[in-house]
Amino acid sequence: MATSKRPELAKSEVIAELPAACADECVAVVFLERKRWGDCPCCPHCGSVAVYKMTARDGTRNKRFMWRCRDCDKQYTVRANSVLAESLIPLHKWCRAMWMTSTAKNGVSALELSRTLQVNYRTALFVLHRLRHAMHDDHTPEPKLTGIVEADETYVGGKPRYRGTANNAINKRGRGTKKQPVAAVLERGGKVRTRVIPQVNSHNLRAMLLDHVDPSARLMTDGEQGYKGSDAVFASHEVVDHGKREYARGDVTTNSIEGFFARVKRGINGVHHAVSKEHLHRYMDHFAYLHNTRKMNDGERTLDLMRRTEGRRLMYRDPVKKSA
Repeated sequence: MATSKRPELAKSEVIAELPAACADECVAVVFLERKRWGDCPCCPHCGSVAVYKMTARDGTRNKRFMWRCRDCDKQYTVRANSVLAESLIPLHKWCRAMWMTSTAKNGVSALELSRTLQVNYRTALFVLHRLRHAMHDDHTPEPKLTGIVEADETYVGGKPRYRGTANNAINKRGRGTKKQPVAAVLERGGKVRTRVIPQVNSHNLRAMLLDHVDPSARLMTDGEQGYKGSDAVFASHEVVDHGKREYARGDVTTNSIEGFFARVKRGINGVHHAVSKEHLHRYMDHFAYLHNTRKMNDGERTLDLMRRTEGRRLMYRDPVKKSA
């Protein structure tokens, strides 16, 4: 059988199973348990495999789909120790949300998700923020980018309001406006890393480069002043001068990272329309995840997101225990 030139378009068994899991709660529970634990279910609290399904008096499964561990004697469900924990949202709706967010190439809006799941806007936003948190790579130490690495920055935000012809700021773009700057580094043919920064300057750009780029890499940037001096840190630092309409000089170009930012702008302007500065980093995690998993097919990407939800929790404040 000939190998497809585009493996990301290959048929997937996961996609074949998902419609049933998105329509029935019992099927969704079994589906998630199988994808999370496989043939060896274990306790998320102590790791023991001495576990069993809790059943009702008639022998059917517990209505809450509970498990129990014989070693630590704790009860749990497939939601435990994941972004699904403590959520009252049915699991079949979580399955559909994971399917949609991992396969929509330009992202999915909370309003669209709320219509699909038949939940209110706040619930849809609750789901999306937790899935985007799972997409972030901070739970494992990521290797630094090597080879040819492109770096660039962009500004995210709406257009300034019209305040009269005397105000020249109405036509400004990027620096000097109230838009939020975002920096990114991209390994050519590899992964991208993003960071929301307070200001585009040498301090913030240098910190981004040192955190994510290996010193052996060839760094390629535009003429932004904040990148000056990078040739002393990396193997080389090559610049394309956009001010002189230079966009490529041999293999020296920043077209790949600019293409990534173009996708970000299409997603924000065309799908989300507006995002808050408070949560912008979560949207950037989503776009970075879609880029980094672009060689997976939809089934593999959905399954990868399901596995990433394990061991992750998103709480905006630490739970406060009531005093006795």
